[in-house]
Amino acid sequence: MSVIQVERTTDVGEQKNYKPLWQVLVGEQTPTIDLIWHQYLRRFAVDHWYRFIKQRLHWTLPHFSTPEQSERWSDLMPLLSWQLWLAKDSIKDCPLPWQHSSQKLSPGRVANAFAAVLARIGTPAPNPKQARKVPWLDSW
Repeated sequence: MSVIQVERTTDVGEQKNYKPLWQVLVGEQTPTIDLIWHQYLRRFAVDHWYRFIKQRLHWTLPHFSTPEQSERWSDLMPLLSWQLWLAKDSIKDCPLPWQHSSQKLSPGRVANAFAAVLARIGTPAPNPKQARKVPWLDSW
């Protein structure tokens, strides 16, 4: 295991004080500086994915009663992300009124338009039964 501190230095005259970033890399060999730099750059994509699953896919919203249920819910998040990514070519963009139409859809835009796919697919549930007339309700 290697513990690495990434520290951004300031230019002369710059007043910002950047906090150091600590990274832990696990492996048999000590990583090269090039590998460390690529791992550091990849963290931005991971951060955006976590923000997406928390805000749009509601990863942290439910409160489960057992740790196993929470683990199952967490296991669904990558599957949901892949489903949105795979569906992007078969989805018709449904932009909100303030958005421009786009050919390259982000996972959020696919999620907006996914209701149309679900309506097209249908549901395995049977149609609802028609309510029967209740005799005593007629007397009111």
